[in-house]
Amino acid sequence: MTSKTNPGNYFEDFEIGQTIEHAIPRTLTEGDNALYIGLTADRYPLYCDAEFARSLGFGREVINDLLVFHTVFGKSVPDVSLNAVANLGYAEVQFLKPVYPGDTLRSISKVMGKKENRSGKNGNVYVRTQGFNQKGETVLQFYRWVMVHKKDPSTPTGENSIPKLPSEVAIENLVVPEGLKLSDFNAGATGGRWFLEDYEAGERIYHDAGMTILEAEHATATRLYQNTAKVHFDQHFMNNTPAKKRLIYGGHIISLLRALSFNGLENVVKILAWNGGTHSNPTYSGDTLYAFTDIISKHDLPGRTDCGALRLRLVGVKNQNPESEPLEVKSMDEAKGREVYHKNVVLDLDYFVLIPQRG
Repeated sequence: MTSKTNPGNYFEDFEIGQTIEHAIPRTLTEGDNALYIGLTADRYPLYCDAEFARSLGFGREVINDLLVFHTVFGKSVPDVSLNAVANLGYAEVQFLKPVYPGDTLRSISKVMGKKENRSGKNGNVYVRTQGFNQKGETVLQFYRWVMVHKKDPSTPTGENSIPKLPSEVAIENLVVPEGLKLSDFNAGATGGRWFLEDYEAGERIYHDAGMTILEAEHATATRLYQNTAKVHFDQHFMNNTPAKKRLIYGGHIISLLRALSFNGLENVVKILAWNGGTHSNPTYSGDTLYAFTDIISKHDLPGRTDCGALRLRLVGVKNQNPESEPLEVKSMDEAKGREVYHKNVVLDLDYFVLIPQRG
């Protein structure tokens, strides 16, 4: 009897060059934005203050950049990562157009590469995913790579094609929202005191708060994103894994850490791009997250005298406050012959944000 359900793709099912049009477009609403705030405590006013957003030249408050990312990402899960072990990393994530409540998003992915892992049980699949609005405009695009179970672990595939991915987004390719005006930027709405000129390369900001992940909140968030990967939902399935616990979706970790980073980066308007990111260790229900940000560099933006870009490194740490309990993010493992992340570091994200100049 033929099954009518979709079992998801295994490593062997992907073909380099394959294009996948993902099902279930999603119309994002005010309610989605509000629920996202309830699940993350995000405080950036562009996403929750319509009058603030209008003062910057937007039509109204916009959908949170990361909710847009999770929605586009979530569309790809049934085809790309339903049978994932874990999502591993990202490259050249570009936020290209604002998304407003009422906009409908759909996703398309292209398989860029495949590499069978040494264990023979799984392999890494590299894809480029694009998100489009109802007008056919690209609102977001990114590369990601994900470890996927093999259908037949006993049969080697010999796949070893790793694509060359961009290491960073060029400054000239950062997209400033059309019509953005910062002459009336209201720092009273953000509570922030610091502008582009006040940050210096090499500075580190400890964000002075922790957030404990609860099982119910994570489950609700992952459902909001319509991310149906088994590792996040199916406890019975995870009982057969070494962890024996449901894995917290790494993208939600980014959201929680980004929300924590508001303290010290209040005047950041929005995310422009990610250069790359690594989920360096797993997180589970009950873990407590802390965040710090390193200022990598600051940049003028072509044609703008009222704002610039900060290049930031957002680091997430679980169950250890890095301000009072310092740690080395990476250190040399002599046995492995390479640098490895500290066991409590769960995220290392290199990204650009838009921030006004003092003017």
